[in-house]
Amino acid sequence: QVQLVESGGGLVQPGDSLRLSCTAAGRALSRYTMAWFRQAPGKDREFVAAISRIVSSTDYADSVKGRFTLPRDNSKNTVYLQMNSLKPDDTAAYYCAADNNYYGSKSAEYDYWGQGTQVTVSS
Repeated sequence: QVQLVESGGGLVQPGDSLRLSCTAAGRALSRYTMAWFRQAPGKDREFVAAISRIVSSTDYADSVKGRFTLPRDNSKNTVYLQMNSLKPDDTAAYYCAADNNYYGSKSAEYDYWGQGTQVTVSS
């Protein structure tokens, strides 16, 4: 099994940048597809971005395309979510997820989850 720990959340202003980290313990990150999801109060959990384990293909939700990227550093066993041009609508708890096989946007398909980190975008 792999344990995931997120960090890097906080309070920022609209237009700012923030980088979230998801570090894996227990297994090499390179074994897994990695993804980020987010959940705002009163809303369902939604897909943000994913990176595949083999060729590092990436997929992004339309709402974050062009603003968010998903760098992956296997030597540090860490995947990042680089968030630029943040908007108030990006306010949510952000969760890192991993899976041995699945690559996509369905949260139910991911077997491993972190505890979440809060991102608040407000002036």
